[in-house]
Amino acid sequence: MTPDELKGRLKLFARRIIKLVDKLPNTVAGRAIGNQIIRSGTSPGANYRAACLGKSDKDFLNKLKIVEEELDETIYWLEIIKDEKLVNPELLEGLIKENDELMKIIVSSIKTMRTKLIKNN
Repeated sequence: MTPDELKGRLKLFARRIIKLVDKLPNTVAGRAIGNQIIRSGTSPGANYRAACLGKSDKDFLNKLKIVEEELDETIYWLEIIKDEKLVNPELLEGLIKENDELMKIIVSSIKTMRTKLIKNN
């Protein structure tokens, strides 16, 4: 997958998170969770774009770790939404699957970059 393709997937993921948040109930819990997942679910795309502009391999790696953390937080909130049945579970299936796939891609990139850094030292 090219960096541009991954940027596109992360952007689409963010847009899907935004649509999910609009479907959360207008309750204290729905608003609180919505505020959390809107941040964690939209930031991986922005952070990956920043990583691609990294000044060095170490900078790129550090920014990829932020993407990983944000995707991990997003899956947490998706699980809470699912467990609490805040939306139709069918709305979550594709998002959870995409979150998992994006996480695997990012973790693989992190491993590759760590290997590269070790070889260059």
